[in-house]
Amino acid sequence: MAIKLKKGIKDLVAEAEAVITTMSTDEAIRRHKEDDEGTVFIDIRDVRELERDGMVPGAIHVPRGMVEFWFDPDSPYYKEILGDESKTYVLYCAAAWRSALSCKTLYDMGFPNAVHFADGFKAWKEAGGPVGERPKRGDK
Repeated sequence: MAIKLKKGIKDLVAEAEAVITTMSTDEAIRRHKEDDEGTVFIDIRDVRELERDGMVPGAIHVPRGMVEFWFDPDSPYYKEILGDESKTYVLYCAAAWRSALSCKTLYDMGFPNAVHFADGFKAWKEAGGPVGERPKRGDK
């Protein structure tokens, strides 16, 4: 017997999208091409997805389960590279559902410059966005 949920994933994503900023895939590609140091792409997909499908060149891999921990300066897992409030963090996943939820979490934590792009990495590839391999351990 299935559990009757109070809120399903579609409800949670819709609630997140009502609060966060979603940029178009074309806008995300344009920003990436500009190579603006103020924009940091964050890939929150599982490592197996990165290995199979590639990723946005120069993106930082932050697994979805570590978003809160790596962005919080009070966390023992904090990553200093993610602590610049002046940067725009552009999150993405495969289809923009996980990135919407993670973006909402960052918004709630106090990162007003956290955004995500519409339709995820699948749409990025379909629109001709550049794709690179996942950096090997020890690579930047």
